[in-house]
Amino acid sequence: MVKEKVFVAKLEELLPRIGREIIIEGKNIALFRLSDDRVKAIENLCPYTQAPLAEGMVSGEYVFCPLRDYKISLIDGQIQEPDEGSVATYETFVENGSVYVVV
Repeated sequence: MVKEKVFVAKLEELLPRIGREIIIEGKNIALFRLSDDRVKAIENLCPYTQAPLAEGMVSGEYVFCPLRDYKISLIDGQIQEPDEGSVATYETFVENGSVYVVV
């Protein structure tokens, strides 16, 4: 399977710490601009509540499920203890103010 970069937004369009739902090749992805302007992308579905993670609250490098406060890493997708599990993560990068996700 060949991976490709897909343009998803201009960096200035993304509000810091506010998620945005995007769909690429049928994959529902939550996109986040962190306070330091890094952009992270994870699967947009909490494995426990099925809630859209793009609607969750961001704190540092984590997003909290909007329904049950499961704490999920935006870096590696791991759900933090005492809970278990993970969500898929996607490589992102910013080039000349344009944000891309690799799928």
